[in-house]
Amino acid sequence: MRYAYYKSCSLHSTGKEYDRSLRDVCDRVGIELVEQKDWICCGSTLAHNVSRLLSLALPLKNLALIEKSGFNQVMVPCAACYNRFKVAQYEVGENPELKAEVEDIIEYKFRGKVKVYHPLEVLSSEAVLGRLSQLVKRDLSSLKVVSYYGCLLVRPPKITQFGDVGEYPQTMDRILRAVGISTLDWSYKTECCGGSLLVTKPEAVVRLTQRILEDARAVGAEAIAVPCTFCHLNLDIRQQEIGKKYNVSYQLPIFYFTELVSLALGTPEDKLLLKMHFVDTRTVLQKVA
Repeated sequence: MRYAYYKSCSLHSTGKEYDRSLRDVCDRVGIELVEQKDWICCGSTLAHNVSRLLSLALPLKNLALIEKSGFNQVMVPCAACYNRFKVAQYEVGENPELKAEVEDIIEYKFRGKVKVYHPLEVLSSEAVLGRLSQLVKRDLSSLKVVSYYGCLLVRPPKITQFGDVGEYPQTMDRILRAVGISTLDWSYKTECCGGSLLVTKPEAVVRLTQRILEDARAVGAEAIAVPCTFCHLNLDIRQQEIGKKYNVSYQLPIFYFTELVSLALGTPEDKLLLKMHFVDTRTVLQKVA
């Protein structure tokens, strides 16, 4: 399998460990990722609050570059980017006049043949799940994990068409279970962590994030798995601040789901970028060494 790869801004910076582990997992199961040249920011952080046209033109410019390069499918790891790509495709698909206006801006007659996939969608296919289960080399079955999807992958369903139950998805759980990792049932799978409010309303982020961490701890989770760079950032870096505000200590490691899969497939911890995490991952990993 071969996919165009939209690496995005965050996977070049705060989400480097996501990129490292995703590439490792894809290599192991025979998925080739080809990063696109000359890609630009999708505008997920600010553009859609400033200009509707800009918010559509930026992701569609990237899709036009992918289309020109001959690919008909692209893997987009960042949930925010994934959402903006999906929204842009949907809006121009529903409005021919808007489509023409955007095409004039990006100077390209967009054919709309590129399918946008998140890694969860690709890695959860039956064929890939079968390969993953055969490649397991490290027993992580005693590690108790909750899968946190965030709000951008599954909503709104008619736009993202993620292919899972919007209120209680199982895609990530199936992937983790395929490599022997136990996932727990819990109530906050798709609750918003406030990622877009990280700078403007940090007090709201602290409140939203604390609720997620509290529920994860309540069901007995030892770690949280995420598929989103914004969610990882919030849940990881906020724990010390939350601890002071609410007089509580969670110390719950936040893993990209691909890091856990990569570890289960036998990748040494020092080959991943786990030291970039704010909450130390060694505490729980030593229990399953």
